Amino acid sequence: MPREGLTGSRIRERRSVAGMRQADLARSLGISASYLNLIEHNRRRIGGKLLLDIARTLGVEPTMLTEGAEAALIATLREAATGASLAPAEVERADELAGRFPGWAEVLAAGHRRIATLERTVETLNDRLTHDPQLAASVHELLSTAAAIRSTASILADEKELDDQWRDRFHANLNEDSRRLADSSKSLVEYFEAGQGPDDAASSPQDEVDAFLTENAWFFPDLEAGQADAEALINGAAALRSEAARELARAVLRRMAADAAQVSIPVLEGALEETGPDPVRLAALLGAPVALIMRRMASLQDLQSGLVVCDRAGSILFRKPVSQFVIPRFAPACVLWPLFEALGQPGQVIRTPIVQLGRGRSAFDCFAVSEITGVPEYNRPPLLHASMLILPSAEPEPDGVTEVGSTCRVCPRDACQGRRESSILRDGL
Repeated sequence: MPREGLTGSRIRERRSVAGMRQADLARSLGISASYLNLIEHNRRRIGGKLLLDIARTLGVEPTMLTEGAEAALIATLREAATGASLAPAEVERADELAGRFPGWAEVLAAGHRRIATLERTVETLNDRLTHDPQLAASVHELLSTAAAIRSTASILADEKELDDQWRDRFHANLNEDSRRLADSSKSLVEYFEAGQGPDDAASSPQDEVDAFLTENAWFFPDLEAGQADAEALINGAAALRSEAARELARAVLRRMAADAAQVSIPVLEGALEETGPDPVRLAALLGAPVALIMRRMASLQDLQSGLVVCDRAGSILFRKPVSQFVIPRFAPACVLWPLFEALGQPGQVIRTPIVQLGRGRSAFDCFAVSEITGVPEYNRPPLLHASMLILPSAEPEPDGVTEVGSTCRVCPRDACQGRRESSILRDGL
């Protein structure tokens, strides 16, 4: 076997040295243990972001997992070139740059990684500061309490003839409001610090569900095999702290179990060999709804796909992220996503090549469809859920591509008719 084909063996060796279980490493990477097992036995090729994530998790340089210095370096250089919209011929010359000028190539790659990290930080903090409902309520409480203290203090300072009874009341109000201000400030600090450690406290039931799904890489083998039900998985989930979160997770798991009963993963994988990653052809071959097929495809780790589901109001109900495609947690998503177009055309399957602007120009092949949920009633509009499957594009700039953003505040696109608020990405930031 060539040396570059032994990357999986090196990963397995470094993991063993670190005393980390295969399931723990897979969970931290957001992939299934079965997919990592294939990688470690050299049955799946690996490179790019996943290789860098594994190296970072294991605390080693990417070069220790590959054949010398070039494999991870070239992957990062190609990612940087693609993000800068260089011509395909230039992208292919990344190996030449790494070979002739390894020092400068490493500087360029390190800069690209650093920029990506900073941009992710800007997006996350802006999203949270602008749209987090708990943060908004906490700031409102702080401002209201500070205004009450200032008003009471002004009365005490300006009114020299207050009798003792009223003065005592105002002093009592000051004491009570100052306690409220201290408690609110402490709660706000704890809320910000909660996201900085491994025991991150989710700020909403939906965040708890997202954390639960992330821990399990959006795949539950026991549920798929019928060896566990939703209640068993929920009862053992530390991430689901609130009853509201457990109720949301229960609905997600029941949907997954119903989908698995109709189309199992082995059946889907067999059909994929015949049709390729085409939801419409797969639906026709397997006799299942397109939305169900899209949900099933999102469970396949080999596809490295993402999935977003929203309701008729456009609120995101489910998100399975995919590398380089940003799905906002708090802010409203970009109105140009095919997901929202599908809401106006129930049953019609939309296929749109897109490029999401932000950290470069990442291209994706998106499939979207909406379906009626619930029981129909007379003289009432149907309830709809729209689903969008996100697959990385094989081409850096597909024909007929549509430029979209993640959310308006961090979208660099000018003169967009769908813009709801100004962007912070100005003057080349």
